[in-house]
Amino acid sequence: MKKWSAPATVLLSLYIPPGRPISDVVNLLRQELSITDNIKLKRTRDAVQRALTSAIDRLTKIPKTPDTGLVVFCGEDMNTGKFICYVFAPPDPVPVFFYRTDKWFHTEFLEDMVEERETFGIIIIERDAATIGLLKGSRLKVLEELEGYVPGKHHKGGQSQRRFDRIIEQLVEEFFKRVGEHATKHFLPLLEKGLLKGIIIGGPGYAKQDFVKGGYLDYRLKQKVLPQLIDVSYQGEAGLRELVMKASDLIQGQMYVEALKALEEFKYHLAKDDGLIVYGDEEVLEALKMGALKAIIIDEERSDAELIEEEAKKYGTKVYFISDDIPEGEWIKKTFGGLVGILRYRIG
Repeated sequence: MKKWSAPATVLLSLYIPPGRPISDVVNLLRQELSITDNIKLKRTRDAVQRALTSAIDRLTKIPKTPDTGLVVFCGEDMNTGKFICYVFAPPDPVPVFFYRTDKWFHTEFLEDMVEERETFGIIIIERDAATIGLLKGSRLKVLEELEGYVPGKHHKGGQSQRRFDRIIEQLVEEFFKRVGEHATKHFLPLLEKGLLKGIIIGGPGYAKQDFVKGGYLDYRLKQKVLPQLIDVSYQGEAGLRELVMKASDLIQGQMYVEALKALEEFKYHLAKDDGLIVYGDEEVLEALKMGALKAIIIDEERSDAELIEEEAKKYGTKVYFISDDIPEGEWIKKTFGGLVGILRYRIG
């Protein structure tokens, strides 16, 4: 929705909080509709009237405001002529009554509800390198990569060797403190908002144990560290992906992990050519309406993603959203148009 824009104020955004009578809102929209004849440009006037009429039509069919309220987005992309009108109950209560026609859809009230759900902090730690990342829904993001300086081994022996070892340990400790400070900067605001579900820590050696036991993390964040520390070979984005997959049992049900598992199942059936997958918009939607689809994998940026998700609920079909952050996400988009299905049984 955030990608939609218009050259004129024709995109309608409406937030109805719990307890607000729908009839009152419909009366307000009808008043707004009655004064749209004053809009001078015919194309703009027609687009605003269509958005208002569509919103009124849908709201009049809803007898009562749901427990979490309602959100309405209606409008036309004046460049392509495409029109949408979504009416839905959000996951959390709508905080305010808000109505506006603008050049963009106002999604700001939804962002705290949706974007940061199922959030895990991630730290990959070595004695001289670290990656701090975030797993948020179906998105995996590198927040920061840090490097320390720890010199190579010293072979002189005696007191010189002991001094050198102390210097090395001091450098490692300073680096661990810096990683802890940066982790606090990224993760503590999420914890304070109640959005941080856990922190996954991994690395290639014993440094991860030393980091956790040494108290380098803020004590509030330390309580969120998942009990199992994970062995991984890499830093950066590749390391984050490896860590998340190896931690899949600890974060079972997380959107990113479940989407990866669904992709693996799709690839398995594709390689076997066993007739248990389907792709192409028409073929997937036809299989869905037959009740034959076990799962749908869909690019989250498709304009019809929410509509397909709603339709899938009628048939008990699971929907997995993918983004470019997920391995093979771009492959699904480019090769299959961002929509594929896994069948319960062969249909052809």
